[in-house]
Amino acid sequence: MFATVCHSDVVSHVVRQVASREQLRHALKQGLTDEANGIPVVRSTVVRETNGQGDLDMTSNTTDSTSPQSTESKPTSPWRSPTVQIVLAATLLAPLGVPLVSPTLPVFRDAFGISDAQASLLISTYFLVGIVLSPFIGMLADRIGRRTVLIGGLVVFSLSGGAIAVAPSFEAVLALRLIGGTAAAGIFITTVTLIGDTFEGTQRNAVLGMNNAVLSAGAAIFPLVGGALATVSWNVPYFAYLVGLPLALYAVRHLEEPSHERDSQGIAYLRRAVRVLSGTDALVLYGAACMTELLLFGAVVTIMPFLLEGNFGMSALAIGIVLAISETSSVVVSAKNGWFARYLSNYGLIAVGFACYAVGLFGAWLVPTPVGITLSMLVFGVGLGLSMPAVDAAISDLVSAGLRGGALSLRNSTTFLGRSAGPVVFTGIAAITGYYPLFVASAVVALAIALSVLSMGVIRARRVTHVEEPA
Repeated sequence: MFATVCHSDVVSHVVRQVASREQLRHALKQGLTDEANGIPVVRSTVVRETNGQGDLDMTSNTTDSTSPQSTESKPTSPWRSPTVQIVLAATLLAPLGVPLVSPTLPVFRDAFGISDAQASLLISTYFLVGIVLSPFIGMLADRIGRRTVLIGGLVVFSLSGGAIAVAPSFEAVLALRLIGGTAAAGIFITTVTLIGDTFEGTQRNAVLGMNNAVLSAGAAIFPLVGGALATVSWNVPYFAYLVGLPLALYAVRHLEEPSHERDSQGIAYLRRAVRVLSGTDALVLYGAACMTELLLFGAVVTIMPFLLEGNFGMSALAIGIVLAISETSSVVVSAKNGWFARYLSNYGLIAVGFACYAVGLFGAWLVPTPVGITLSMLVFGVGLGLSMPAVDAAISDLVSAGLRGGALSLRNSTTFLGRSAGPVVFTGIAAITGYYPLFVASAVVALAIALSVLSMGVIRARRVTHVEEPA
């Protein structure tokens, strides 16, 4: 009896205090994790990272993403870390791809003497390669390292974007956009993967939230920059891409590859990835990522401007302000995602986020006035700030480090798929049902997803509790 109690105490201590990989393997043998299958359950790590001023210790305890994050440890602030600085700067460049370019499409069309449909190919070709090639880029990041893929992505993104300014033909521009979209996918994937590799628990949520806040802020600001630069000439905005080259040079000198064992390669890698990522948990998370973008780009970005202009005669500037309010609330809440993660699990944050989508979309139907719709979009933006970083954190928790690049690359594919399909799906349905019934139906779908994600979180929490019970 005494031996059994002692054994239980030792196992509990290992689960809480494990810091080295050898100890983690010992815990794995006790059945406390399933990391051999790419699914960590409970672990504690110490991340050491050089910040140019000495070693920075960032200790954090992490449990399964279905339970509220531990607040007992007080990790060192990550914001002085070169990794975080480089990741956030790279993320800020990402909106150069579409938000900077979108306002310039009419000027670009006139400069090349093409149709509206042809000019729109600058956007669709950029997203298309992200859908198709993201999984392969994720596999590459797992195989050769995140650092190499990110630096290469920054260089190619900058050069291909800058080269558009001197492109001799429309066909050359499209070819460069395909190359740039591929590089952008590498940046999207590796930035989030680096955060997942480097941080744990609430600190991971905090950095992912700030990463999403930076992305949203760039998406709100760059359309103004692109529009202003395009008044000079159609090609001037593309010179902005070249700012990525100094960042790539800085990353060469200061970005370190996270220390982790690389997973199996080739067929073995694919077999493990399929086994882990075809499970119910992964499918729910990827579905949540896709539906978030589908609702955002379909209901908000595409349908809402048509409704505001057609029903209320609002100007483009007024419509932009309404959409900017949604982005603003998303930025504020995203930046505080780590704080929310102290009290809710990642699944809980995603569920509340989708509930906010439902409230926002239902509110647009219930109070069909400019003020009512603006307040509804404010709530929708809160949902974005809660759910988007939590999805990335939950996917990062779902797999081992050796599969994380591949796992997050699939999230990138589903994200781009939702962005591409949203405008087409929602405009097609709206032509049959009208705007307001579509908002109600979308709210019902969002609420159903919220309940599904919440149920999945409860199931996982019970499973983890059962695993943690001492023998």
